[in-house]
Amino acid sequence: MKKADIKNLSKEDLQNQLAEAKANYTRTKLAHKISPLENPILIRDLRRSIARLNTALTNKQ
Repeated sequence: MKKADIKNLSKEDLQNQLAEAKANYTRTKLAHKISPLENPILIRDLRRSIARLNTALTNKQ
């Protein structure tokens, strides 16, 4: 997600997006261990999205 998109979300939406991103990250990491992903940079992007969501959630509190 882009920073501008995250900025407009409410606290509850941020928590939902964060839970979804963490689940997606876990699935992607597992899939990469079983068989290499076509685009491994996706893992890095998911990790950065999780960090952005955590930061935005902290700022909202």
